Amino acid sequence: MTNLQRDILTGLTFVTGVIGFISGEFIISSALFAATTFASNINVNRKNHDN
Repeated sequence: MTNLQRDILTGLTFVTGVIGFISGEFIISSALFAATTFASNINVNRKNHDN
């Protein structure tokens, strides 16, 4: 998976979490926010180790 695909997937997960939060699905949106944070941290750590 390329960096662009990872960024798009992370962004879509975040937007889905926001929409879920607005519609009142707090448990699902919390899980999506956690997944987004986890994926974002993995991407940052991989970029730091590549340099």
